[in-house]
Amino acid sequence: MKPVAVFIFTITSTILIILFFQSSPTPQKNTMMAPSFVLWLHGLGDSGPANEPIKTFFTSPEFRNTSWSFPSAPTVTVPINGGVMPSWFDIHEIPITVASPKNESGVLKAVQKVHAMIDKEVAAGTDPEKIFICGFSQGGALTLASVLLYPKKLGGGAVFSGWVPVGPSIIESIAPDAKKTPILWSHGIADSTVLFEAGQAGPPFLQEVGISCEFKAYPNLGHSISTEEMQLLESWIKTRLKSSS
Repeated sequence: MKPVAVFIFTITSTILIILFFQSSPTPQKNTMMAPSFVLWLHGLGDSGPANEPIKTFFTSPEFRNTSWSFPSAPTVTVPINGGVMPSWFDIHEIPITVASPKNESGVLKAVQKVHAMIDKEVAAGTDPEKIFICGFSQGGALTLASVLLYPKKLGGGAVFSGWVPVGPSIIESIAPDAKKTPILWSHGIADSTVLFEAGQAGPPFLQEVGISCEFKAYPNLGHSISTEEMQLLESWIKTRLKSSS
């Protein structure tokens, strides 16, 4: 696959989500419920606003007082992908395999930005255990690193078609409370951009860390997000919101 295809496919998959769900109602707030927060991190070449239709899946009463944030990555040059585009950190190889080189310094800089967003929400009064970080592809990799390195237990982290962007040396930096944050990991077996082997390496890494991970493999799914994955995420977060109430 040519590198530029990553950018095109990510944008295309997002457009399909918009077209399919643009008529869905937006959940209404209920001030009687404790606030919760979902932060969604997009993939390489995509944007935050383009992913906002994702929240239309979350129509259960548990989400009536949920705040959402869809930030956009800075626009930078990504040589391997053929130009200037939104990117959380530089990527040195496409497709991503289990042996792909890691850009830990770039990832850690991006993690600081994500942590600032979380801290702002906590300062506004949201319980950390009602904060969920989710991401697709590059955003999924950043989600994992951000959850691992946050000093407190969060509600959960959800990785879609992502990979482990850091090495084993990071384990000693993981706080005890961070190890209590559950992870949901979904990956398409037919993914030719972030290979399934790269995603499959996630659970063993997390097991070594001592973190609970629920891994779901989707046959015939390429580098995109399916309706089934979003339905699972809605149920997964809802269960954790109930348990933390």
